[in-house]
Amino acid sequence: MSFVLNTPDDVRVMLETIGVSSIDQLFLDIPEDMRLEKISGMPGRLTESQAFRHLGQLASKNNEPPSFVGAGAYNHYIPAAVDHLASRSEFYTAYTPYQAEVSQGTLTAIFEFQTMICRLTGMDIANASMYDGATSLAEAVLMSSRTSRKNKIVVSETVHPHYRQVLNTYAWANDLSILEVPTSGGVSDISGIKQALTDEVGAVVVQNPAFFGCIEDVKSCAEAAHQHGAHLIVVVTEAMSLGLLKPPGELGADIVCGEGQSFGNPIGFGGPMLGLLAAGKTFMRSMPGRLIGKTVDHDGKEAYTMTLQTREQHIRRDRATSNICTNEGLCALRAAMYLSLVGTSLQKLARLNHTAASYLMKRLTDEGYARVFDMPFFNEFVIRLDNARDIVRRMEQEGFLMGLTLEQYYPDMEDCVLMAVTECTTKTDIDNLVTTLKNTV
Repeated sequence: MSFVLNTPDDVRVMLETIGVSSIDQLFLDIPEDMRLEKISGMPGRLTESQAFRHLGQLASKNNEPPSFVGAGAYNHYIPAAVDHLASRSEFYTAYTPYQAEVSQGTLTAIFEFQTMICRLTGMDIANASMYDGATSLAEAVLMSSRTSRKNKIVVSETVHPHYRQVLNTYAWANDLSILEVPTSGGVSDISGIKQALTDEVGAVVVQNPAFFGCIEDVKSCAEAAHQHGAHLIVVVTEAMSLGLLKPPGELGADIVCGEGQSFGNPIGFGGPMLGLLAAGKTFMRSMPGRLIGKTVDHDGKEAYTMTLQTREQHIRRDRATSNICTNEGLCALRAAMYLSLVGTSLQKLARLNHTAASYLMKRLTDEGYARVFDMPFFNEFVIRLDNARDIVRRMEQEGFLMGLTLEQYYPDMEDCVLMAVTECTTKTDIDNLVTTLKNTV
């Protein structure tokens, strides 16, 4: 984006307009000992050509090591067309409209996004996206509680630890009781879920693939939940898996939520992310966020409109369904573009992820490293390494982001590393990782 410096006259007019004599007056609320007169290490004034040269020198220091870290954020290939189209000014600078008549183009794109998410998840309705996967889970639980009028929630410990932390915060503020069920062999303990279930439980939450990468028995979880009149909420942190695994809705899920970053959105140093939320028709009036509907106008022409806006705080204020009163519009648009371009090849991409991960698993086990969970997995799995934290640090020094050590989240999983592989991981990357690991250990 171009940068145009304010001229001294521009600055003078702005200061006169707001009634101050200098820019320094704008910072009087900041204690003087906390203000920096100069940032150390910054170069002096540069000409435009000098600035570009300096930036180029800084950029040349960047190093992008092969990454085998997943755990909720995944490095997938993004077609150039997505960046090109999403960077158009009418998309890149547009804010999600509050009124249906503002932009038919934006509403059409969101409607297509909703349709694609419904097809992938096997659900009836999807909203116009959420902030991220963790808040989409929290909102899914609140939606379930509003519908069931029950405040007890059973959550599997195979759900992403960060998601559970966010959920616990929401639960505390909404008088919900969270009961966490331990894992069993890398997936949810079905017997533990059944023991925890009572008629007072409103929902059961599981993740598929689980945080450890293993494939959950969603159908059995759904049957157990439904026997006690509870909803089954399925969390999906790796959206690419929806291209290969059976849709959660076909397995009995009542609500599907999670993270859609894998569809056309870069990791971006932690964000922005793209929350997904889909459900059955019975949740339509309780679902937070936007719902875009298709209809016809007075002349019979196809038209799109926002529906059921009374759920939003800009209309209902404190009685709103949720404080989610906007959505990740640009991220959702990128996801729709990505899915439109990829089409049915999404299954091939998902299969490629699994094949590449299976190759890494075989290379590691052939070298004698132990696989922790003997379960089917998608593109992520857990390996055991002696002195795992030290080895992961040393591998980073060798130019590999090897994976996530799990002890920080699961104290009983000392020396366990969660590793992920996507279609962006080459065979050479995998072979080099294994060779370097042998030499490092």
